[in-house]
Amino acid sequence: MTDEKYMQEAIRQALLAREAGEVPIGAVIVYKDEVIACGYNMRETSQSTLSHAELIAIEAANKKIGSWRLENCTLYVTLEPCPMCAGAIVQSRIKRVVFGAFDPKAGCAGSLMNLLDENRFNHQAETVSGVLGDECGRLLTEFFRTLRQKKKTQQS
Repeated sequence: MTDEKYMQEAIRQALLAREAGEVPIGAVIVYKDEVIACGYNMRETSQSTLSHAELIAIEAANKKIGSWRLENCTLYVTLEPCPMCAGAIVQSRIKRVVFGAFDPKAGCAGSLMNLLDENRFNHQAETVSGVLGDECGRLLTEFFRTLRQKKKTQQS
């Protein structure tokens, strides 16, 4: 039940991204049963490659904790982390990652590979997948369907 509760918080972040015209991906970081940081995708707004929900949340958590080490934290994110975000998760020492929808094109927490469980790294993160996955996936599907419809309308 707790994973679903915090994933709902990540979904709220994804909805903020959607309202801003961004791909609806949201993330929250939990420490001692408290949300200490959140973020949502802001790549289009910032025009920065690094503006993924997970990286924004990690940076906010670093500031809140006062350390780059997030060893006893759990990251909840609506979409499976990409290679960049998976690398940041390993580097930040996040203990646990819970994600909603799988990403068959870029997912690096089980879809294409699992960088979070790569034993050649000095840190691995426990991974839980598919939490509210249908709801998280639906947000993305609807967003891209609407985007395609807008493009068709503009081309007509």
